[in-house]
Amino acid sequence: MAESMGGGDTLKAHVGMALVQLFFGGYQVLTKVALNVGVNQLVFCFYRVSLAFIILAPIAFFLERRTRPPITKKLLLSFFFLGLTGIFGNQLLFLIGLNYTNPTYAAAVQPAVPVFTFLFTVIMGIERVNLLRYEGLAKVGGTIVCVSGAILMVFYRGPALIGDEEMENVAQIKISARGQQEASGWLINSLHNLGLDNFQLGVIFLIGNTCCMAAFLAIQAPVLKKYPANLSVTAYSFFFGVVLMVIASLFMVHESSDWILTQSEILAIVYAGTIASALNYAIVSWSNKILGPAMVSLYKPLQPVFSSLLSQIFLGTPIYLGSIIGGSLIIAGLYIVTWASYREKQATLGVTPHASSVSEPLIHEKSSDQGGHISSGSSSIS
Repeated sequence: MAESMGGGDTLKAHVGMALVQLFFGGYQVLTKVALNVGVNQLVFCFYRVSLAFIILAPIAFFLERRTRPPITKKLLLSFFFLGLTGIFGNQLLFLIGLNYTNPTYAAAVQPAVPVFTFLFTVIMGIERVNLLRYEGLAKVGGTIVCVSGAILMVFYRGPALIGDEEMENVAQIKISARGQQEASGWLINSLHNLGLDNFQLGVIFLIGNTCCMAAFLAIQAPVLKKYPANLSVTAYSFFFGVVLMVIASLFMVHESSDWILTQSEILAIVYAGTIASALNYAIVSWSNKILGPAMVSLYKPLQPVFSSLLSQIFLGTPIYLGSIIGGSLIIAGLYIVTWASYREKQATLGVTPHASSVSEPLIHEKSSDQGGHISSGSSSIS
């Protein structure tokens, strides 16, 4: 299908995917400003997810009303787990992690999502690994490299190579001065007893964020085979995400003043719900029809670059040696796994690289049915 598209559309798709990563980088910086003001993470997540659901639900209803299969109890349960992992856990852990680190680290961990997805699909039996071939060894090696980079970022920060380290220290003092008013305060206080500081805990939460997104993609793969309506699956996922946010808020948000937003917080939420969620998803979905999921996934490592530049420009956030080394390992692991999956698929189909260079997915189903790929649109959503 990619070959049938005009060169103009191909160029637009490339530009669009670069803009997606720029928009995500802007989301991380803008959200960090809101978190520094003191917005409750759970409240922020609720507003963002609700706004995205309000936008996506009617679009999915009208565009897929003729292609949507009937809903079953098993599908509803699957949608619930998608909302639990990809919406509730993914978004909340990201904001907690961002609050205790900076946009550079938050973006540097995101390229681990495709690799962790590969790891989960191997465990679930969706993806197969042949250790007797170079491609299989490369998949395992790339996963190890990526995980090593994530672990390094937790335990090693290093000196600040760009920017003033005092700015980061002031931000951490402000976080401590707030007395852990956030919904995660009780958990943070408990984990502090293990001897980890705020920054280490923040990176751990960010890794948890990528694991939730990876679990979301792994669960989504068989769901999309039974319910091939991508927008509707996403809308249902957001619906259960909203429900879980409401339930959690009843127990974890005790002050009514937490629901009152400042102007900067409203701006961040509007940007998150419209640009970082609804618009980015639309661009990714359209680009996947032209470039294919493998090419779309390769744009993910641009996110740390944009986030680092924007956070340095607008927030003065320093860039540490640990983030450069760990982020480089994560990106290297991503490309190793992507290359191995691409080569393995070519060998299976017996085609030349030129014929399918724009349409090979990162993760391939174990089944011989070539229609059962993981949803390409969601693989780049943060």
